[in-house]
Amino acid sequence: MRKSVKLLVIPLLLLTGIILASNLNNSPVYVLVSKEIASSKNNNDNYTKMMDVLMSPRCVNCHPNDNIPKQGDDAHPHYFGMSRGENNLGYQATKCTTCHQSENNNYSGVPGAPGWSLAPESMKWEGVTRNEIAESMLDPKRNGGRNHEELMHHLTEHELVLWAWEPGIRADGTKRNPPPVPVDEYIKAVKQWFKDGAIIPSNP
Repeated sequence: MRKSVKLLVIPLLLLTGIILASNLNNSPVYVLVSKEIASSKNNNDNYTKMMDVLMSPRCVNCHPNDNIPKQGDDAHPHYFGMSRGENNLGYQATKCTTCHQSENNNYSGVPGAPGWSLAPESMKWEGVTRNEIAESMLDPKRNGGRNHEELMHHLTEHELVLWAWEPGIRADGTKRNPPPVPVDEYIKAVKQWFKDGAIIPSNP
């Protein structure tokens, strides 16, 4: 009786081992790590690239904290006493679009892109930290009611945002500096940051 049981058990064990080995070969091996460990570095890298762009003069100059648009890499006040005015577009006689057309004017040195205007007053980025910028950007009460999907599209597709990488030339013929991150890297970083949950690092 014992011998017959052994004869049955041994083949069953061999068959079980073969099945398990087959499944292991065809299945990925998972190593459990915390979500924080898995995503922290990549999230920080994407966040840093995005914020390096948003904190550059090409962006912050149109997000003033005093309603006065800024110009140049030194962020000096806009010439001719320009100010926010109605609907972020300047005043009746001196609206932004009086000079800033839908494209750069390389003869006069005046930059331009569709929808040229200051950012809303609720989006003051001048003089604040990158985390404060991110917090305001993600807040629907301050970002025009945008959800993450809409905000991601705005940051990666809006013509006025993308103008930053084609800022034209100054009146003296010298080129304006684009943001410090290439546009394709920026777009990839922004999309991945939102895909990962738009997490603001505690130590960016």
